[in-house]
Order: sequence, then C-alpha cells, then structure tokens
Amino acid sequence: MQKGIIGKKLGMTQLFDENGKVVPVTVIEAGPCTVVQKKTVESDGYQAVQLGFGEVSAKKVNKAAKGHFDKADVAAKRTLREFRLDDVSSVNIGDILKADVFAAGDKVDVVGTSKGKGYQGVIKRFGQHRLRESHGTGPVSRHAGSNGSTSTPSRVFKGKKLPGHMGAVRVTVQNLSIVKVDAENNLIAVKGAIPGPKGSVVMIHDSVKA
Repeated sequence: MQKGIIGKKLGMTQLFDENGKVVPVTVIEAGPCTVVQKKTVESDGYQAVQLGFGEVSAKKVNKAAKGHFDKADVAAKRTLREFRLDDVSSVNIGDILKADVFAAGDKVDVVGTSKGKGYQGVIKRFGQHRLRESHGTGPVSRHAGSNGSTSTPSRVFKGKKLPGHMGAVRVTVQNLSIVKVDAENNLIAVKGAIPGPKGSVVMIHDSVKA
C-alpha cells in the first residue's frame, strides 16, 4: 500500500465521461487528515501511519487520547485509522493529507461499515426460499425449516445459516475506479457504490489486487 486516506460518504450521484456515458459515482469527502503517529519496524515491528480525521472538542476526548494528541502536537480528532504503508519515510507527524493524494483513474479499495438491518430471518439475511403456502405448512412459511440432523451427529454444525443480526459489519469493496478528484473541496468521486449510510466514515487506499 502506497497511500490511503480517511473520508466521509456524502451520497451518490452521476457524472458523464468524455463519451457522454453516464457513470454512477459515490462522492466522498476525503480529508483533510492529519498524521498523528508513525509506526516503524524498529519500534513497533511493522510500518504504518495513523491518520486523524474530523474535528472534535478537546473536552470530549479522554485523558489517554488527549495525551496521544498532545504528544503529536496536533488538535484532537474524532476518528483515528491506521494504514500499513510500504514506505513511511515520506510522511511526518503533523503532515496534512488531502484528496489530491489520489488522481482520476486510480484503482482503490474502500472500507466501510455496512448499514445495520437489525434482527432478520433467513429469507432476507441469506436469500432462502419460502415453504409452500398451501395446505399443511401452517404459519411457518418463512421459517428456516429443520436445523439439525438425526442422532448422528446430534448437533447443529457451526456456520449454519440461521436468523440473526444482519448488517453493521466491516465491508471492503475492491478495485473501484476514481472518476474525479476535486482537490479544492477535498472530494473524491468513486465509480459505483460503497458500504454504509450517508455520513459514515470510510477508508480509501490503493487496491491490493490492481
């Protein structure tokens, strides 16, 4: 990974390419992010930078976080995220990273938290089929059906698709193309959809498979 930045999902819109074709994009407010900490192989065993995004009153952070920001001599940040870069020598604590670290045409991965759906059944959660809604099935046409086997193995295997909490998990969408970068307003337009609701925090970094 050569570069990364923290952003906030603003919503979706559409742009037109040079051929007049409509391109659906997600607009992300990317940065400005402050380098709060550098991690090196000598001190931490790996190379990474910790970025801070979003302003927050110093009164609203605990003593540990306040000491962390004071040590870096930066203002308190609402969100901290870490990026494992191949080379951290090019950045220093206190540096400001903006949207122009990326350019149109770059391939990126976007990491976010998906929308929470609450407790859901197997039909919505896993796309399973209903039972017959004719005679004999009773009021259980949307139930999961039989869970386990017979006396062998006398248990339900791990990973069985059952009702439960859906969404609100970390999701990575890979190999998205950056369509446009507005450095003046710190906006990045990424082709396609990314996880999470409007206003949610996302991480953008170089695509690992490009």
